[in-house]
Amino acid sequence: MANNIKFGDVDLKIPNFEFKRFKWLIAVMITVIIIFASVYTIGANENGVVLRLGEYSHTTMPGLHFKIPFIDMVYPVKVDYQYKQEYGFRTLKAGVRTEYSKRNYSGESWMLTGDLNIAEVRWILQYKIKNAADYLFHVRDVQNTIRDISEATLRLLIGDRSFTEVLQTERVAIAEKSKVHMQMILDRYQTGISIKMVQLQSVLPPDPVADSFNEVIRAEQEEETLINEANQAFNKEIYRADGEAKQLINEAKGYAVERVNNANGDVALFEQVLAEYKKAPQITKDRYFIEAMNEVLSKTPNKVIVDHRLENFLPMLNLQNKEKK
Repeated sequence: MANNIKFGDVDLKIPNFEFKRFKWLIAVMITVIIIFASVYTIGANENGVVLRLGEYSHTTMPGLHFKIPFIDMVYPVKVDYQYKQEYGFRTLKAGVRTEYSKRNYSGESWMLTGDLNIAEVRWILQYKIKNAADYLFHVRDVQNTIRDISEATLRLLIGDRSFTEVLQTERVAIAEKSKVHMQMILDRYQTGISIKMVQLQSVLPPDPVADSFNEVIRAEQEEETLINEANQAFNKEIYRADGEAKQLINEAKGYAVERVNNANGDVALFEQVLAEYKKAPQITKDRYFIEAMNEVLSKTPNKVIVDHRLENFLPMLNLQNKEKK
């Protein structure tokens, strides 16, 4: 059946809608819509923040979850992603040949040191989101808040140190202390941020005074080199003299020990000989006499040995072979 509706001189036929024939189809469609509106998925590196009627309800972990359709709103937040902020420079394209922005960021990189010098400091801040709900609702602009806190912290720490300390000896200490100080302030603000690393990329004098500063650095390096060379020569002479003195002392001690040992050996030998002499003194005297005469007479040519007990002995002289004087 159709209904006739007349608009002026025109009759329109509108067919009747039979609700009973399509009620199951409508029910299925409504059910599908409700199911799709009730199911949501949170990624592997995300947390889902659920709002119920605009108020924070709970946080869901990665996986498949259900919500109340048209009442709950879900905001996924990347909690395992490593965020990075650059200060004093900007990276346009990372790679083998990294491209950097040519804009001047001296407003955030120029800092006053404790000895009233200006240092151009460039650093990198890396952080993660540790609490998705705090990150979304406690601070309105988290990115700019982190940037302001980081810049204020670096200015505070660098303002307490001299330019030389910032440039050389205190770089690691500044990075570590700034990380702790930033984390303390962010936790106080309940930002849900966890600072992972603060790294000073470069600490340089500003371009207008860079040449003068480099000249001063070169002069200081030359001075240090000369001092080191002088100390090296001084230590070389001192060590050489000390070595020679120790060598002489050791030689003297060795000579003294040798003399004492030789004397002790001679004494021991004499005592042994004396003990044997006391056993047979006459035999020892005869042996010493014979050995002495053997040594003396062996060096004397044309010798005549005569017994002193002979009487009326005419010596025989070799008149033909006279010994040459």
